[in-house]
Amino acid sequence: MSSTPPRLFVPLLLLLIMVQPSSVHGFLGFGKNKDATDSLTEGSLPVLFIGAFSGSSGNSAKAALVTELQRSRAFSVITSAPEADQSAPVPFTVSGESVGGRVTASLRDTNAKRLFERTYAAPGLDENLRALADDLIYAVTGKPGLATSRIVFVSDHSGTKQIYLCDADGSTIHQVTRHRHGAVSPSLSSDASLLAFTSYRSGFPTVTLMDLGGGMERVVTDTPGNNFGAAFNPDGQHLAMVMSFLGNPEIFVTDLSTNAAGCLTESIGVPCSPSWSPTGQYLVFSSNEGSGQQLYVADLGSEKSTKTTERWNAGFRFATDPAWSPDGDTIAFTARTRASWLVATKGYPSGPTRIIQRGAKHPSWSPDGRYLIYVQDGDLYRHDVQSDARRRLITDFGDISEPRWNN
Repeated sequence: MSSTPPRLFVPLLLLLIMVQPSSVHGFLGFGKNKDATDSLTEGSLPVLFIGAFSGSSGNSAKAALVTELQRSRAFSVITSAPEADQSAPVPFTVSGESVGGRVTASLRDTNAKRLFERTYAAPGLDENLRALADDLIYAVTGKPGLATSRIVFVSDHSGTKQIYLCDADGSTIHQVTRHRHGAVSPSLSSDASLLAFTSYRSGFPTVTLMDLGGGMERVVTDTPGNNFGAAFNPDGQHLAMVMSFLGNPEIFVTDLSTNAAGCLTESIGVPCSPSWSPTGQYLVFSSNEGSGQQLYVADLGSEKSTKTTERWNAGFRFATDPAWSPDGDTIAFTARTRASWLVATKGYPSGPTRIIQRGAKHPSWSPDGRYLIYVQDGDLYRHDVQSDARRRLITDFGDISEPRWNN
C-alpha cells in the first residue's frame, strides 16, 4: 500500500464527477469536531434529582424517566427531596409536566440556573421520555445518550439475508428491507434518518440509500461493476464505499448531494469495511494486499498536508471489520487466530491490544463509547468495555451479522 497520494482517474460516467485530490478535503467537509465536556468526576456519577411532574400523566412520566435514567447508568438518580441542611447541594434538578403523553421538562443546576427547557410532542409518552433522557445525559455529561439510538443488523430470519432495525436494548425489531436477492452491509447516518446498504436486487451488488422516514430508496451510483460496503461520514453527507468500475476495487468517497466522487485508495488488493474517525479526517479499512487481511488508515489530508494511506499494525496477522470509537482513541476490529475468531481493540495511533471476546465477530461502538456490540454464535451481544459485563440482546432470530450502532 503506497504512502503517497493516490492517482485520480476521470472516466466519463453518468452521475459520477471525479474531483482532484487537492479538492477532496474541502469536498468532504470533515464532519464534526469534538467539543463535549465531561462533567463526571473521577470514579463518581453526577447527582440528578427528579422533582415533581405535574399534569394528568405526570406521575407515570416521572416513574418512566427514573427507570430510563437508572438504566443508562449516567447519573446517581434521587427522587426524594434533598435535606435542606445537607452540606453538598444537588448539582442538577429536573422537573416538568406531562399531559396526554406530551412532556415539557426543564433542567436546572445547583444555583437554580435553567440549563434547558424543552417540549417533547411525539405520539407516545415512552418516545418522549427516551428523548428527554438522552437530552439530560448530553446536557450534563457532554456524551450522547443511548435511549433513542438504533442498532441495524443483518439476519437470515426471513430465509434470505435482510436488514433489520432495533432499539438499543435489542427490543422492537423491525424488518427494513425485503429484497428478493437479499441486502447486507448496513450503515446508519448519525441521526439514524438514512440507511446505506448493499443490495442484490439486480443480482449484482449495488449501494442503495434509504430514507427511513419515508422508505424511499435510490441507488447511489449507476457506475458499472460491483459497488458495496458503504459507511457514512460523521457529517451524514458523504459515503465511503468500494467501487470496481476502474477494474480493481478501490474505496471512493461520494458526496450524496452531488454524486461527485473521489478515489481514495490505489491498491492491488481488495479494500473493504471502511470506518470513519469521529472528525471525518481519517478512514480505517481492511485490505488483503500483501501478507493477508490487514488494517490500513487513510489520512484525507488538509490544506497543509497531502493524503496518505499506511498500514496500521493491529497486533494480529489477520484483522478486518474495523470500527472507530466515538472519541477517536480506539479501533475495534475482528481478528482471527488459529483457534477462532475474536473481537479486539487497540489504541490509536498506538496503544495496547486488548481481546474483548473470543468466538465473536463484527464489533460496533455505542454512541457514548461505553459499549461494543458484536455477534457470537449468530446472536447479538452488548459488551461493557469498562466492566467486561455483557448481555445477550437478541437470540433465536436467525443468523445475525454485521450489526452497526449509529453514532
